[in-house]
Amino acid sequence: MTDRKDELAANLARVEERIAAACAAAGRARDEVTLIVVTKTFPASDVRILSELGVRHVAENRDQDAAPKAAACSDLPLSWHFVGQLQTNKVRSVVGYADVVHSVDRAKLVNVLSKEAVRAGREVGCLIQVALDAGASGRGERGGVAPEGVAELADLVAGAEGLRLDGLMTVAPLTGEYAGRERAAFERLMDLSTDLRRNHPAANMVSAGMSADLEQAVAAGATHVRVGSAVLGVRPRLG
Repeated sequence: MTDRKDELAANLARVEERIAAACAAAGRARDEVTLIVVTKTFPASDVRILSELGVRHVAENRDQDAAPKAAACSDLPLSWHFVGQLQTNKVRSVVGYADVVHSVDRAKLVNVLSKEAVRAGREVGCLIQVALDAGASGRGERGGVAPEGVAELADLVAGAEGLRLDGLMTVAPLTGEYAGRERAAFERLMDLSTDLRRNHPAANMVSAGMSADLEQAVAAGATHVRVGSAVLGVRPRLG
């Protein structure tokens, strides 16, 4: 296990250097950016090592992987983030462990999240997932709501019992006008965040950037970056 701890420590140090350099280049303080380590497909033992190394925010994108892992690590001082597309039939389980859901993108999901948060006696943070590749359907290839739908959905979250509107999230799109233009995509998200905060000043979280493009996200103003492979390495999917 010490070999794995050494590996993760070295990877974390490299990611930390990247974030610090990106903050310096953007004239931002390092503490303005929170690292969320995406532990999908990796075992609970890795989560324990990460906790020992000082990681406090971890993320998962599939409830069937996340629920048992969160239960196995319930004694650790961690905040759990759910970052994948969320089906309503998984909401009850997700609300049991997730402190923040990054993928809120439709009214039906808001209603179910609110109902289950109240039932569980929890307050769940919510980020509106913005689809910068949204087509005529108003939804993106990997979930999300079109920019035009953000304000209405945000108002719904803000008024829902058991939920807290924390801000916005996006994934750099693979198609459409922002394909291959990560910095421009993240700057568009920041513009939407500015608009959102006019009516919801506390919703100042901006979740953007992953292993390959965290520098562009930090440059644009992201407050949280979601990094998986750069910390944990590449490994086949479980199951």
